[in-house]
This record gives sequence, C-alpha cells and structure tokens, in this order.
Amino acid sequence: MAAGAVFSRNWALLSGLRYGRKVRLFHSSSLLRDAPPLPQASFFPPSEGTMLPPHSFQNRVAFITGGGTGLGRAMTHGLSELGATCVIASRKLDVLQKTAEEITAQTGNKVFPLQCDVRDPQAVTQCLDQMEKLTGLPQVVINNAAGNFVSPSERLSPNGWRTIVDIVLNGTAYVTLELGKRLIQQGKGAAFVAITTIYAESGSGFVVPSASAKAGVEALYKSLTSEWGRYGLRFNIIQPGPIRTKGAFSRLDPTGAFEESMLGRIPAGRLGTPAEIKNLALYMCSDYATWMSGAVVRLDGGEYVSMAGEFNDLRKVTSEQWDLIESMIRKTKGS
Repeated sequence: MAAGAVFSRNWALLSGLRYGRKVRLFHSSSLLRDAPPLPQASFFPPSEGTMLPPHSFQNRVAFITGGGTGLGRAMTHGLSELGATCVIASRKLDVLQKTAEEITAQTGNKVFPLQCDVRDPQAVTQCLDQMEKLTGLPQVVINNAAGNFVSPSERLSPNGWRTIVDIVLNGTAYVTLELGKRLIQQGKGAAFVAITTIYAESGSGFVVPSASAKAGVEALYKSLTSEWGRYGLRFNIIQPGPIRTKGAFSRLDPTGAFEESMLGRIPAGRLGTPAEIKNLALYMCSDYATWMSGAVVRLDGGEYVSMAGEFNDLRKVTSEQWDLIESMIRKTKGS
C-alpha cells in the first residue's frame, strides 16, 4: 500500500479529532496491533514468568488502583501469586469483581474488590476505611489508575484537562497522602510505586494533560521520598513505554501503520509486555529493594533515548550511502 494511502486511511480513522471527539490512547497500557516485531527482537525475548521467589509477599497486604485490567491486573496477579492479600480499586465494580474472582481462583489468595473513584477524596477515604476493616493497612501501594486521550491543545477544554488531572495527579495524591497519614499514625512502613510514562520526563504534544499530570506524580513521589522516608515509607516510579495489553489502540490504528512506525523507534524491536512491568514493580516493592527510594526507572526497550538523540535517524542510512558520506567528509577541508 502506498504511503499516501496509509496516511489517508489513518487520517480518516482520526478524523473524529477534527470535530473535537476524544479518541482514547493509553501509551503505557495500550493494545497495539499484532504487527511482527523487528529482527533484533530475537535478542530481547520477554520472560512471562514471575521473577521473585515464592512467598515473597506472604502475610502482606497490597493495594492497587486500576487493578482490574491491564497493567494493574498483571501486578495484582503477581502479588497474589507470591502470597499477598490484594485489594483492587477502581470505578467499575463489576470488572473488579470478575478480576478478583479469577485471580483468587488461580492463586488461592484472596483478592478484595472495592469500588472507588480516585478523583473524589471522600470516596478515597471511604475506600481506605473499608480496606482497613477487611485487611488492615497495606505494606504495598501501587498507584496505577490513569486516563488519557489525544487532542490538539488548542481544542482542549477545561473539562478535558480537569478529567485527566483529577484521575492521574489528584487521584494519586489523594490515595498516597491519605494512606501515608494512616501509616505514619500507626507506625507502619510501606512501599509505594507509581506508574507514569516516558513522556512525563520529556513532555509531549497532543497529550498535554496526561504529560503534566504524570510529571506532577513524579514530583509528588520524589518529594515524599525525602520527607517521609524517616517514617518507613519509600516511593519509586516506573515509566513504561508502549505495552501490549488489552486496550484501545487497535480501534485507533486497525491498519497497523502507526505501530510499525512505533516499532521502528524502539531499539529492542518489540513492544513491552505486562509481565515485564509486573516483575519490575514486584521487585521495587519487595525486600530485595529496601534501599531503593526516589528512583525513576524507564522500561521502554530504549524508545526514549532513541527519540531523543539528535542524530539517531542516521540508522536509516544504508551502507552504500555511508560510503558516499564518508567520501564527502574526507574531501571537506577546514573545520
């Protein structure tokens, strides 16, 4: 198919943006079409197994926002598999209940679903009250709840901005601050992990509310690392690149043209998997990482640095073209 035809077809799919409709795109947990990985991906095969030893989280409680689907579900399953009692929270109780039943059946450890809209501080307080009655306070807290959509910033409405910032930044803050206060009051320690994105560091057009909110989450966690470490609380951040999960990207890119472009800028030549994020999160929350706090770990197959390097597009130059370039450079006189 000609490049122009591919562009036209994908522009037609995105044409809703011209009329202000919001197309959802989750960079860190998006379903990308099953385009084949690049040849170098054979050197970087993903491992789907759980990294840590059995019982690593025995007799511990974990609280995961957005735990019913995607990356949240994967991390919940990993924690439960290693012995944790998990509490998962989001707005959709039916989804949470189904996930809780399935994981409990698979691991034999109880998963409790609690409905919670993290945008509402009163709902967060009520949810945490319920958790305390069910399980006690957690030793592991994963802030994973998120929302996003693509939009030209000149079309962005105050409501669109507020929706994303309320979920991502305010929701994380409400959960983290309320749980932190309770843990400090009771003299208990905990490990906190936040899932952000690689563009929290660089910024990104067309997802300005998400980039701003995720950057705020990182500032929150870094700040609390310094202030609350003395209370036994530690905070770490994962910046995922594009991850293949059940999500919405296939509805945005049914031809796969955008995924092919995305794969081309990932040096590892493939997308990430939920299991890879899961294992990193499990390590960060475990006794093997008690000296890790305030860390921001990018897990993206090299995508960030690939996009950032001034001359990285020269990888497209062929060997024959390099011969010509080298010849021209040698003939150049002076500085």
